[in-house]
Amino acid sequence: MQSAESRLLSTRAAQRTKKAGALCAEQEGRLKELEDRIGVSFRQKDLLFQALSHSSYANEHREQGAQDNERLEFLGDAVLELVSSRFLYLAYPDLPEGDLTKLRASLVCEPTLALCARQIRLPDYLLLGKGEERTGGRRRNSIVSDALEAVIGAIFLDNGLEAADTFIRSFILNDIEHKKLFYDSKTILQEVVQREFQGQELSYRLVKEEGPDHDKHFTMAACIGSKTLGEGSGSTKKGAEMEAAYKALIELKKE
Repeated sequence: MQSAESRLLSTRAAQRTKKAGALCAEQEGRLKELEDRIGVSFRQKDLLFQALSHSSYANEHREQGAQDNERLEFLGDAVLELVSSRFLYLAYPDLPEGDLTKLRASLVCEPTLALCARQIRLPDYLLLGKGEERTGGRRRNSIVSDALEAVIGAIFLDNGLEAADTFIRSFILNDIEHKKLFYDSKTILQEVVQREFQGQELSYRLVKEEGPDHDKHFTMAACIGSKTLGEGSGSTKKGAEMEAAYKALIELKKE
């Protein structure tokens, strides 16, 4: 017997489908491809479609009943915080509260989530408006990370907390030893360089700058002398430097 919550969600799903209309075969094929990639099967396909729909796309398709992913992002953010907090609490029983908070921040910050999203090729499936597509929205960390949280919200609504927990553990709370470097990547890299490359200076070099003044996209390189250790990109130079430092640390760990 369905609970009151399940009945309410089913009713709202039916209302969304009726308003937005059935998905076309191409859309269903793309959703199935993503489902296979992340190992999650949706009963309510429209929830996944909405999770991938940026506000720019929804605004251009409002007459067809399109809805953006912002509410799902709100929900997914809360689910992610709960799951990651519980995971870290149990995995690190001797870590004090302050260190747990810092570790969680490194795992769920925007650049890290964008990195996780790209590892499952989520940007390939995003639905963007023409203007957002033209200005490089598909590679913008904020859009990509928000979409990942929206997908988490959609999984939670459609499959429940256990399925959301499995997804988060598989694609976000994995490789923690590397990902925990992200939050303080520039500081950690500076310490590594001072310790292992004595007499050499760490610098960051602008590799590429794209987009109009109101929507810039930067690629930065972390360098020692003329040697590039890693490159990163982002909507700000600081964000791009953080990613470059993180990738540099990963490369140095391999040596």
